[in-house]
Amino acid sequence: MTTAAPQADDFLARLSAAAAATVADAAPVLAAVDAGRWRRLAGILWRPGVVVTSRQALPRNPERYAVSVGGGEARAATLAGDDPGTNVAVLRVEGEGAPARMRRSEGEQAPGMLALLVGAGEGGRPTARLATVHATGPAWHSLAGGRIDRLLRLDGRLGSSEEGGPVLDAAGALLGMSTAGPRGRALVIPHETVERVLDPILSHGRVGRAWLGLGLQPVEVPAALREAAGGRESGLMVVGLAAGGPAEQAGVLPGDILLAFGGVSVDRPRGLAALLGPERVGQETELRLMRAGEVRAVAVTPAPRPAAAAA
Repeated sequence: MTTAAPQADDFLARLSAAAAATVADAAPVLAAVDAGRWRRLAGILWRPGVVVTSRQALPRNPERYAVSVGGGEARAATLAGDDPGTNVAVLRVEGEGAPARMRRSEGEQAPGMLALLVGAGEGGRPTARLATVHATGPAWHSLAGGRIDRLLRLDGRLGSSEEGGPVLDAAGALLGMSTAGPRGRALVIPHETVERVLDPILSHGRVGRAWLGLGLQPVEVPAALREAAGGRESGLMVVGLAAGGPAEQAGVLPGDILLAFGGVSVDRPRGLAALLGPERVGQETELRLMRAGEVRAVAVTPAPRPAAAAA
């Protein structure tokens, strides 16, 4: 018992010093974004003059933002664009140079591993919070249809000044950008996802995912019609159509029950959203619908999704 305490003290001291050094290494790429009303959120200097941050936490449509990087002076920034599907917003920051080189995490994460959440405190100085990896998983799709390259959920909730900031693994490499998920739980948008959507946002202001112009609601297929529906017990009822949208032009009607898209069965809006990636734009695809007790095939050509549109 008398020899264990010094060893434990030494371990904690080394862990503490390593965590502080890791946060200090990340400070040069940490951005503080003025969110107004004495609020700030964090961001990451990703490329020269380019800061990524959380779309859902960023104030909407100001003429200019004020952003400081690495605790330096605030500079004017403008919104280059954003992607609701991955919750990434991109700011162009005037006069900001190249970011410090930051390693990207390539190792597999597992529940129980440690991570560091870096936020933007007073004067843009870093704040830090130690977290554990709560859950991991394969690629998934958000409700807005964005593909997130892997699931990485942390324990606890995010503070407002942490949202959009860097999340580091135990070796100090960048896991990705923090964001608040359901019930405020901390999620990580992986660096692979940010990198994949960054060029389309910088070039076009958005990521052009496919759109059908449908309002949908999960519904059970009546028992008497399930045999005709190929044994399907549920589908998506059409409850709304965008005027002039691809589905309306294809002849889809309110009350139709969507059973499959491109040969893939669908019974939840999120499942359909996962199929409407950028590659589907302009690609004629078959819808299987049930109408008046009969199953029919309708060819539809998805269009680029308008801002804030549903499926």
